Amino acid sequence: MDAPITPDTTPFSLSLFARWPDMDFNQHMRNAAYLGASEDCRMRFLAERGFPMREFQKRGIGPVILEDKLTYKKEIKLLEGFRVELALAGSTRDVRRLIVRNTILRDADDAVAAVVQSVVLWLDLAARKPVAPPDALRDVWLGLARTSDFEWLD
Repeated sequence: MDAPITPDTTPFSLSLFARWPDMDFNQHMRNAAYLGASEDCRMRFLAERGFPMREFQKRGIGPVILEDKLTYKKEIKLLEGFRVELALAGSTRDVRRLIVRNTILRDADDAVAAVVQSVVLWLDLAARKPVAPPDALRDVWLGLARTSDFEWLD
């Protein structure tokens, strides 16, 4: 790695709203919808920084989610607006493995509705083995705002 990368100070953010298919039997946003919103946020972050899906296809790599931890704080109801923030919570120095944290906040009161923390690994799609991402992608992730408890992974 060349010079150290200075991360952003503000998490990446995506605005969404709770749709009818996002609702569960109890009339609030279902767990799969929180996970989907987090995935959308991560993919938008990457696309806006030069890594849309076609770039991953061209390079023959892809992200694999090893673990998602979803913690609920407040409800989100039908048609309620919310935003999903993305920050880096941990990473190996080569970004082969990283921990990303999505914080989901309600628009009406800025309350945290949920937190999704995900462990991500980069996979060589032909060899089906973990790989370090290309330098440009590594730099994108290392430039992402970091959580207050960010840690370097072994």
